[in-house]
Amino acid sequence: MNIQIRTLLGVLLLITLAFAACEEDGIDEDGTGTIDGTVVVDGENTPLANVKITTNPASTTVFSDTNGQFVLTSVPSGDYSVQAELDDYLTAFEGVTVVTGEASTVVFELSLSSSTNNPPLRPVLVSPEDNASDVGSEAQFVWTSSDSDTDPIQYTFELRNGATNEILMVEEIEDTTYTVSDLTLGVNYFWQVTADDDITPPVESSISSFSTRDPNDNRFLFVRKVGTKNVIYSGSNLEDDEPDENVIQLTSTSENSFRPRKNNTAGKIAFLRTAGSETHLFTMNPDGTEVTQVTSTVPVLGFRQDEVDFSWFLNGNRIYYPNLNKLYSINVTGVGNTLIYEAPAGTFITEIDTNQANNLVAIKTNDANGYNARIVVINPNTGIETDVVIENQPGALGGIDYSIDGTKLLYTRDVSGFESPDYQQLDSRIFIYTFATDTAVEVDTASPAGTNDLDAKFSANEGAVIYVNTSNDGISRKDIYKTDLDNQNLRDLLFTESFMPDWE
Repeated sequence: MNIQIRTLLGVLLLITLAFAACEEDGIDEDGTGTIDGTVVVDGENTPLANVKITTNPASTTVFSDTNGQFVLTSVPSGDYSVQAELDDYLTAFEGVTVVTGEASTVVFELSLSSSTNNPPLRPVLVSPEDNASDVGSEAQFVWTSSDSDTDPIQYTFELRNGATNEILMVEEIEDTTYTVSDLTLGVNYFWQVTADDDITPPVESSISSFSTRDPNDNRFLFVRKVGTKNVIYSGSNLEDDEPDENVIQLTSTSENSFRPRKNNTAGKIAFLRTAGSETHLFTMNPDGTEVTQVTSTVPVLGFRQDEVDFSWFLNGNRIYYPNLNKLYSINVTGVGNTLIYEAPAGTFITEIDTNQANNLVAIKTNDANGYNARIVVINPNTGIETDVVIENQPGALGGIDYSIDGTKLLYTRDVSGFESPDYQQLDSRIFIYTFATDTAVEVDTASPAGTNDLDAKFSANEGAVIYVNTSNDGISRKDIYKTDLDNQNLRDLLFTESFMPDWE
């Protein structure tokens, strides 16, 4: 009996130990872990409080604190989808795996719901004003808009050319301005701006229109330095006391273009442009379009390319231009290049001008340093000099321009007679030479002492002259002035920081 009792107790003990072992194994397989994390506003990293955090499969529900932080404890191990909910925000979900005895971290970035977010204000187009009619080739477009929810706004800018229906579209603009620098002149344009906060539907402005200036209204041509390039502009002078009126950029800032000369009969502007290592003649329309290269095999070449000039001839059918000591004539279409005249060896033909009354050509020649200059008139048919305007004078000469009837010639002379290796001029003044009397009279421009008057040209009616005035230091800014010939000792500022003027 005692043996049987001991046997039974032993069996019961084994059974109890087996159950205990089974219970221990079950706890390990169904262990728990922790889920913690943070909730912030999308794009701002601002903490969000009172965000409801739940899991699927369901475990515990908690809410984020003032720092946007939360902790779910005693979460059975396994895979979960964690959900973050807050009124006025889009519900977010993050997947997470809970490991026994470990903490798993998630971060929620909640975005505002479009149903509660305010859209941006409708953009208001400010400039150019609706129906403006004097916009140049470059315009800054300005508009206003904002968002009451302080959401970042991006804008889409659309500009339509009314003549060609070509549309310029620029997206993802973060500012409320945009500049266009290649508008076609004499054209109606239409523009519109769309605001988008990436939450609510985009908001469009009204459509505004404007027209660019008619380039034919600008009778002045000139050059300005933009960076390292010379750029050609046109402008007008409707108000004598207002400089820089209706200035329009005609050539690109990526090209070196200079010395513009307009011919109204041909309806073209001829100019010089650097092409590779050479300088060539080009033509374009008054609005800067249809640029065409004229010369190719024989370039424009002379003493200092910034001093070299050329001239229209035969009502705009041909152009005279220099190449060292040779004078060439070329058809405006680029054909028929012909040698017209050859100056003595060692001299340079630097400037040329013709007139409508006769077939004679005025030229200025000089040596390699710019001095020993002569201004003479030649007959291109015979190569014979018919008149000597000025010679055997020390210093620099320049700026030759015929009167329409061929009876007078405008030129400039440095009366100081100064000569230097860098061709600096100290006191250049304007003179009008009359062929009939063989006399030259100085034009009183009231220019300040220590300055030069350069590149003089007659006005279209010859009642005035335009010219560049600049300090004789050779490096200061250049401005273009006008002086009326019947009211000398006065001058009007036409264009600032400008040079190489032409007036047709």
